[in-house]
Amino acid sequence: MTTVHWSNADVEVHKVVVGPVDNNVFVVRCRATGEALLIDAANEHERLLELCKALGVRRVLETHGHWDHIQAIPAMREAGYEVSVTALDAPRLHEVGYDLLLDDKEVVEIGRLRMHALHTPGHTEGSICFHVADTPLLFTGDTLFPGGPGATKFDGGDFPTIIRSITDSLFAFADDTIVLPGHGNDTTIGNERPQLDTWVARGW
Repeated sequence: MTTVHWSNADVEVHKVVVGPVDNNVFVVRCRATGEALLIDAANEHERLLELCKALGVRRVLETHGHWDHIQAIPAMREAGYEVSVTALDAPRLHEVGYDLLLDDKEVVEIGRLRMHALHTPGHTEGSICFHVADTPLLFTGDTLFPGGPGATKFDGGDFPTIIRSITDSLFAFADDTIVLPGHGNDTTIGNERPQLDTWVARGW
């Protein structure tokens, strides 16, 4: 079964859904060089390692440090893949480990592709999203889903903060930007933008 979720002449995005809470794991691959990276080593490490070998993955980026997004990290690191996370969420990885810290506005290179990191706190203090330059692709982790922001009732969550992250950082993108979240289906910025007042009014 193919894992290709989206592609153009330059980029391939592969998607698999893993674990007890249906986490999305994405692989972003440069078609020119064959280099790739994996977003959120959530679970089912054997499946993810197979995917990594098949697709030329070089490293792993974590959108945040909640337990359901990090279960496969020990196996990934043991296999030689470097794992990156923000400094603010790094303490959540103390049991599974990590290798590199990600900064806001950092540009991650994948072959000829450039992926821009955006610090979007609110779901956790160190939540981060990734936009692939010159594409409509925006990987939002658990910051933005179809129908609203990620949950803020867990440790590190704050509703006013996540709303600010969405309005200031994510809603700066064009309406046709494709939102690829940490769980569930894709949406677009244009689909979600008109719902903002509803989210604020309901408070979650």
